[in-house]
Amino acid sequence: MRLPHHLQAQFAQGVGRRHQGYRTRFAPSPTGPLHRGNLRTALISWLEARLKGGEWLLRIDDLDTPRNRLGAEAAILDDLRWLGLDWDGPVVRQSAHRGLYATVLSALRRAGHLYPCRCSRRLLADVSAPHGALAVYPGYCRDRAPLWGPQDGRLPSWRLRLDPGVLGWQERGSPCGRQDGPTAVGDVVLRRADGVVAYHLATAVDELLMGISEVVRGDDLWPSTGAQVAVMAALGFPAPAYAHVPLWRDARGERLSKREGAEGLAGLRSRGLDAPAVIGGLAASLDLVPADSRLSAQELAASLSIQALDACLHPNRAKGKKV
Repeated sequence: MRLPHHLQAQFAQGVGRRHQGYRTRFAPSPTGPLHRGNLRTALISWLEARLKGGEWLLRIDDLDTPRNRLGAEAAILDDLRWLGLDWDGPVVRQSAHRGLYATVLSALRRAGHLYPCRCSRRLLADVSAPHGALAVYPGYCRDRAPLWGPQDGRLPSWRLRLDPGVLGWQERGSPCGRQDGPTAVGDVVLRRADGVVAYHLATAVDELLMGISEVVRGDDLWPSTGAQVAVMAALGFPAPAYAHVPLWRDARGERLSKREGAEGLAGLRSRGLDAPAVIGGLAASLDLVPADSRLSAQELAASLSIQALDACLHPNRAKGKKV
């Protein structure tokens, strides 16, 4: 497809950075404090970058304004600094890229990669009720006349028109990542009906722009990968490699989450734990160090090899780690 010249150049420059050294990112949303699971994923990706002599970038995924909480971003930055997880370069905020996302959406629309969808959440929920949450859009609006303007007072969402076939990517810890486009991914929303740029579009664009060579993130985001790979392919660029790491789970096997109020640094610090104790606890949960170890993030990195980190992450990656 034909992108505006300046955008094509930006993407090409970003993808070119992948060949200059290892680059990964940590991308929290400012919807509340980081819990222990978030902090452990941050530590893993930070260790990956430091052990590979690369860069660890920090991006704040703050596009969903109604869900953002006042002071959450500052708290995230303070937590990372307190733990000694230093990032490279300035903090990137997705909210600063709204104009760029709009340009990308316009280019995709002109190239015929998008179509308007007027299906309501209630309609999709009713259709999927017998089988639980609808994972793949059934394509009701795919072949309808494309009416992009308001209708009955509502604007449409914009969906990616996905071609048939398998979406593949390089996945660490397995031969490759694969999702069948029509049955596992479907025509995902790239711009919501309220005008907010959707997660898949913003994430795919920023991985390209930032020159991310490998995305290190939690196992729960593995199902999102095919959609993001598809967006990058539509833009004419290859996807980075991916490493989906085990989530920290509680005694019942449930993953920690902000919604469940999983304990963050404030709670740990109120119990008298300092940064070396927290780093030791996070590392011990991965069997990288003995229980009750105390060490800084820098000391942990100095004591590890990338092979040791890989060995603890991938053999049991589907099961996660119990508290």
